[in-house]
Amino acid sequence: MSTADAAADIVARIQPDLVALRRHLHQIPELGLHLPLTQQAVLEALAGLDIEITTGEGLSSVVGVIRGRAPLADGEERRVVLLRGDMDALPVREEVDVAYRSRHEGRMHACGHDLHVAGLVGAARILCERVEELRSDVVLMFQPAEEGPGGAAPMIAEGLLDAAGRRVDVAYALHVVAAQYPLGTWFSRPGPLMASADHATVRVIGEGGHGSAPHRSKDPIPVACEMVLALQTRVTRAIDIFDPVVVTVGKFVAGTKDNIIPDEAVFETTIRAFSPQARAAIETEIRRTVAGIAQGHGVDVEIDFVPWYPVTVNDAAEYDFTRETIVDLFGADRYTLFPEPEAGSEDFAFVAEEVPSCYVFISAAVGDWENAPDNHSPRAAFDDSVLGDCALLLAELALRRF
Repeated sequence: MSTADAAADIVARIQPDLVALRRHLHQIPELGLHLPLTQQAVLEALAGLDIEITTGEGLSSVVGVIRGRAPLADGEERRVVLLRGDMDALPVREEVDVAYRSRHEGRMHACGHDLHVAGLVGAARILCERVEELRSDVVLMFQPAEEGPGGAAPMIAEGLLDAAGRRVDVAYALHVVAAQYPLGTWFSRPGPLMASADHATVRVIGEGGHGSAPHRSKDPIPVACEMVLALQTRVTRAIDIFDPVVVTVGKFVAGTKDNIIPDEAVFETTIRAFSPQARAAIETEIRRTVAGIAQGHGVDVEIDFVPWYPVTVNDAAEYDFTRETIVDLFGADRYTLFPEPEAGSEDFAFVAEEVPSCYVFISAAVGDWENAPDNHSPRAAFDDSVLGDCALLLAELALRRF
């Protein structure tokens, strides 16, 4: 029996357990860095397996190490593969009518991270049963706070990439989607896959006064408005159109009453880019643009630029290996090339900056995938029949890579 057939047999046996775990997690969604109930559920799911477990110090992470036992050639060092599953939910009030809906009001696994956790637990169970054929060591990364403020970077700071005693060589992650493609379709692309995401808060400081006499004040509102419009123009004139950037002002706050000129106006932006070069360039342009407009109007400006997630980039070789593994396991008709990068962001990018990595998507759409609510919607629904496929792919990537 081939490794894939043996793993598929294990998947068929553990599928009910994975579904039960996913549905349990779906009922107890937690937010951010501290997920005590989710962490406990993961620890219970891994209990009894031959896995070296550590938990995070500053966050509710779980790191497991599975030691491969396949014989190696004399002098050959055992390599290290990392598999990642994010665990956190979203501040969304669930509107999906299922028996296992969220019991935590105002919180929901609206992005499918409950499936990611169950899939990674399934991969761990497959690998533990096939450990005699496993040539690498495997690091299991159960990560909080992907939706913010970010859990990958603090896990790396706590030693994630050296958890096996040697540096991780390659890393893989997957993500379910509630729409876009038919159920069970895998998709990804080489190179940039998801955008960076940064945040800037711009505070325009003028001098308040009476609305009837604006010449006796320094009105910050029209200055801030000019900045908002100028940033949109500046993006198109300073950044290569083939390496695009998106600057969106999602919040603008100023004033208290129609006849009062306020002292200040504040707006907040999200900034997306698909390369480190464009990401650095747009920060420079934002700072230069708002400073120049403020000087021209005789007001002051403060800008707080907060880097968030880097660009998620699939290593070309790891992408090819992952795609070939998917096609071999599930058939060529189950894989499609994702034509353009996704403007959303992902903090697996911090891992991908450190080691060659590949990140793939799988559709878990329920029913009419073309019109289904997408991830982050309160009506987003995920078909947990894909759990076995998620577990199988992650396990096979580790079993086959070295």
